[in-house]
Amino acid sequence: MVYTLPKETIVKLVKLKVANLDVMTEFYTQMIGLVLLKKEENTAFLGAQQSSEAILILEELVDPVVKDKTTGLYHTAFLLPTRKDLGNTLLWLLQNKIEVGAADHGYSEAIYLTDPEDNGIEIYRDKPMTDWDIRADGEIIGVTEELDGDGVVAEADGKWLGMAPGSRIGHVHLQVADLEETEKFYEKLGFSLKSNFGNRAKFFAAGEYHHHIGTNTWNGEYVALIGENQLGLAWYTFQLPSRDAFELLNKQLDEASVEYVKEQEQIMIKDPNGMQIKFGY
Repeated sequence: MVYTLPKETIVKLVKLKVANLDVMTEFYTQMIGLVLLKKEENTAFLGAQQSSEAILILEELVDPVVKDKTTGLYHTAFLLPTRKDLGNTLLWLLQNKIEVGAADHGYSEAIYLTDPEDNGIEIYRDKPMTDWDIRADGEIIGVTEELDGDGVVAEADGKWLGMAPGSRIGHVHLQVADLEETEKFYEKLGFSLKSNFGNRAKFFAAGEYHHHIGTNTWNGEYVALIGENQLGLAWYTFQLPSRDAFELLNKQLDEASVEYVKEQEQIMIKDPNGMQIKFGY
């Protein structure tokens, strides 16, 4: 029987390595609407409104390496609860003259922007699953069409109060070196391929979601791997629904000969692209 992760698996936390903690913290609180939960020396912990749990960590590096054309983060995707929340966010960004892109993906409506250090950001809302194009083999067809911006804004009430309560990380999208090797790796972890987009991008998920992980080679194939002291993605974390699920994953990694480090209640793995993934519960 093929091992698969539980459908309740979610992306819990993303950590970014940054050059200027004050500038980045201000952007993610004032423009994106996260709340600064705590700050420790060179690290800030940020969460959605009315939440005590961090979903984004920013760590300032000393003498960081700046490199183009490597593996790393394409974007962090924040999932909002409602279309009204997306409308309020879009209005807020436009009022503050933030340059944004937008798209309708069939299963979601999304807006795109970058932070002051050029990390990609997606802010989106999922459409009801009844509207998704789910095929018999489990493939979920995504499209890239023009967003109905007027319809999204029409749902807004103009009362943007930050990132809405209940918002979380919906997925991470990564720039990788080798799509085939990446696919084999994520399948060993229990993710399933949901979409193969033009042989330059692949999307993976636990359960029946459209994707928890996006991967692409739009930056080039077989690029250099992200470095230890390089700005950008430090790691991202998945939350499993129970200790039993955690132990099952542990067993799967042993059987699939995947190298990992286990510390207390967390498993840490490095993917073939030099990026670190953590699993907890």
